[in-house]
Amino acid sequence: MKTNTYVNFHGNCTQAFQYYEKHLGAKIGMMMTHAQSPGQSQVPSNWKDAVVHGRISLADAEVWAADIPNAEPMRSAYLTLRMDTDIEAERAFSALSDGGQVFVPMREELFASRFGQVRDRFGINWMILHERPMPQQQ
Repeated sequence: MKTNTYVNFHGNCTQAFQYYEKHLGAKIGMMMTHAQSPGQSQVPSNWKDAVVHGRISLADAEVWAADIPNAEPMRSAYLTLRMDTDIEAERAFSALSDGGQVFVPMREELFASRFGQVRDRFGINWMILHERPMPQQQ
C-alpha cells in the first residue's frame, strides 16, 4: 500500500510544478492537460491547457495534482519539507515565501533549529524545518 498527497491548483499547476522543479529540486513525472485527455470535448476552451492530472517527485514523496476551476488555497494541511541543514531550510523557505504569505517566520524552536510555515504563491501550505536530533531514550 502507498499513499500520495493530491493538491488542487486554480489553473496554475504547470507554473507551480516548474517553480518547485527549479527551486526545490523536484522532478516532474507527468503532466496531462485537458486537451490531451479523452474527454477533452467537455472542457471549456479556456481550460484546455489546464492540468487534468500531474505528478511531481519531491524528496522522498510523490505529490499528485490537478487544476480545478473552483480550487481554494489549502486550509489546515501542510506539505512538510524536512531539510538536512539550516541553510537548506532557509533556502527553501525563501523560495516558497517569495510572492506568498508567511504564517510563521523562519525561526528556532525546541524541536527544530529552523522552522517556518508559509502559503506559497500557488496557494499551497508548506512547513519547512531542520529537526533537532532527538535524545536517545533509555
